[in-house]
Amino acid sequence: MASDASTPPNEATGAASLTGRGRRVLVIGAGVIGLTCAVSLAKDGYDVHVLARDLPGETTSAVAAAIWFPYQALPQDRVTAWAATSYAAFTRLAHDHPESGVRVRTGRELVRTPTSPPWWADAVPDLRTVTSAPPGYTGGWEFDAPVVDMGVYLPFLVDRLTALGGTLTRQALPGLPNTAPIVVNCSGLASRHLAGDLTLTPVRGQVCVLDQVGISEWWIDDTDPDRPLYVVPRLDEIVVGGTSEPGDWDTHPRPETAREILAAATELVPALAGARVRRHRVGLRPRRPSVRLEPEIRDPGRVVVHCYGHGGAGVTLSWGCAAEVVEVVRAHTS
Repeated sequence: MASDASTPPNEATGAASLTGRGRRVLVIGAGVIGLTCAVSLAKDGYDVHVLARDLPGETTSAVAAAIWFPYQALPQDRVTAWAATSYAAFTRLAHDHPESGVRVRTGRELVRTPTSPPWWADAVPDLRTVTSAPPGYTGGWEFDAPVVDMGVYLPFLVDRLTALGGTLTRQALPGLPNTAPIVVNCSGLASRHLAGDLTLTPVRGQVCVLDQVGISEWWIDDTDPDRPLYVVPRLDEIVVGGTSEPGDWDTHPRPETAREILAAATELVPALAGARVRRHRVGLRPRRPSVRLEPEIRDPGRVVVHCYGHGGAGVTLSWGCAAEVVEVVRAHTS
């Protein structure tokens, strides 16, 4: 049975009958995938320790607009299932734990030509057709989506991990460690080196963070594969973006790109005009032909569970993937 990812992290205690209860697990990576896997494993009774070169606030996850939206992640069937599990988990967190920084907000994905519902539509409880679209659009889809303030949410996950007895340590690793029977590799782009996976490539994303000017609904237009446009409101700020630049490792914001992002966002949502820019950020999405979530037997009694390559959907898939990671770890500790 999978761990109940929809249960708020500080309220679950795990299965008392677990044979592997208390066994040491090392989780590599402190982005949203690594921390969510660590919390889920600690809830299930494992002795969890996170090792990471970058602390949570330094990861790509900290840059993300962090709206629930399957983006640049395959395969479709597994992504839809993981996304549905995460949707339920975030919805419950928003209701029961507002201090987590999770809110559920109504918004719209816009399209410029008539099209079928998105392939991940089954993961959304209530997907509605947009009846009145802005100029230049033919319609789209309206639904309620979790929006996550990562500056609040990542520390929330760290606090939950600590409360469950886990630890987080900054440590740059030359390779995947061999000091624990179970290693969960959530190292994102670092898996190019740590796992020798050259199918994993960066997709550069640049965003602008603005003052909150009274916007409560989100907007997404991803019809241009190179320039996805999104406006994502948080409690006291708004994230607008963005770019999708495969193979680009540059993490410095580009002024001309920022101007183009702001112009496009303001055209879509005129209320953004004049909003003060708080900061510019760049993140490198870890894209792969498909998400890698599978065990790799290294030695007798030792397994590495890989969980990386989530593209632009790390937040969206986090609780669903963590639930499957717990299943895999259980299978190798029973």
